[in-house]
Amino acid sequence: MKSFEEIIEHVSSFRGLTDDSRKVKKGYIFVAIKGINHDGHDYIKDALKKGASLVIGEENLQINHYLMVSDSRDALGKIASAWYGNPSKKLKIIGVTGTKGKTTTCYLIHHILTKLGRKSGLVTSIAAKIGKYELSTGFHVTSPNVVSLHELLAKMVKRGLKYAVIEVSSHGIDQKRIAGVEFDIGVLTNIAPEHLDYHKTFEEYQKIKKTFIKSCKQKIVAPKKTNLHILPGKFNNLDAEAAIGAVKMLGISRKDAIVSLSSFELPEGRLMRINNNLGIHIYIDFAHTPESLEAVLKYLRTKTKGRLISVFGCAGERDPYKRPKMGKIASKISDEVILTAEDPRSEEVEKIITNIRAGMDEKFKNVNEIPDREEAIKFAIKMANKGDLVAILGKGHEKSMNLDGIHETPWSDKKVVEKII
Repeated sequence: MKSFEEIIEHVSSFRGLTDDSRKVKKGYIFVAIKGINHDGHDYIKDALKKGASLVIGEENLQINHYLMVSDSRDALGKIASAWYGNPSKKLKIIGVTGTKGKTTTCYLIHHILTKLGRKSGLVTSIAAKIGKYELSTGFHVTSPNVVSLHELLAKMVKRGLKYAVIEVSSHGIDQKRIAGVEFDIGVLTNIAPEHLDYHKTFEEYQKIKKTFIKSCKQKIVAPKKTNLHILPGKFNNLDAEAAIGAVKMLGISRKDAIVSLSSFELPEGRLMRINNNLGIHIYIDFAHTPESLEAVLKYLRTKTKGRLISVFGCAGERDPYKRPKMGKIASKISDEVILTAEDPRSEEVEKIITNIRAGMDEKFKNVNEIPDREEAIKFAIKMANKGDLVAILGKGHEKSMNLDGIHETPWSDKKVVEKII
């Protein structure tokens, strides 16, 4: 059996690479990954039967065509990078991580680079852009799997791009979905408690984020103050500061960056206003943490002289600690609140709503519970008078909703609103 280094050197002699045994073909490399719900080592025999030339895993198995490594995920990233010609070495890679503002900051950096004539690609939870070509995503994952990521970067190189901006989640870091990618610049937007269902403690969550930032050749942390007023909301202008700081490291002046942002439009699902003939304001936003909910509601409060009507929920099987916090925030800033579903997964929507209500001010009585999200949105729009503002929060750009813990059901807040109005 060849060493891992020899496999990397001669990776082109294989016919393909995958960590999904169902996709194995003759001549492929199969990398066995231990996941949360499934263990790839259980499918090694299937991969070999399908003709895998090499299987890589972490278990000490005495079988032919098998190589043991200490970390399968890291190995998969390095092999994927080699398979696609080490594309991250041929691009300037900017990675953006943080609790909130990741997507917007990525779009800001990509906009500045593109506007100033620097060919740039983009990979976010909303879409991947390879030059003028856009691949829509919008499901519940920020970072694509590591093989797909290197494939995207290779396509960028092939199309003559020089830069790539990548949104990096804590899950993506921990699960090594960015393994093998060499980041030139790391941007940290902010850190607040999130995904504690996965990371268990805030300290561990912070550690994961900081590990990524420290691995980058250059790094920047977004400031907490700004004098910029080029985007709606202080939080978006803080993201703009982070983006400007990143491109300055690439030789772009602050002045040129700011001028380029005069034509910037927020990405889908971020303070997205839906035009209508009802005389009301309707906004859709991805706010799904206490910090983002507070920031968005405070901003929207300034956009209406009428009532602020908030429609939101909390995701099932995720961060139950945040639910009462969000209830408290909504009851302090909103005039009316409609609590509803937001990816309940295997949890009962009613239980999640009860958790949210537990944090609400006891004096706040203007709250309705409507588990069906479409009915909740319809109720909010129908109760709105001229001049009122309806804020539909938590889903933003997403194109699906998980209602049972297993299946992704097609869903779009924007389409539902347009259907109602």
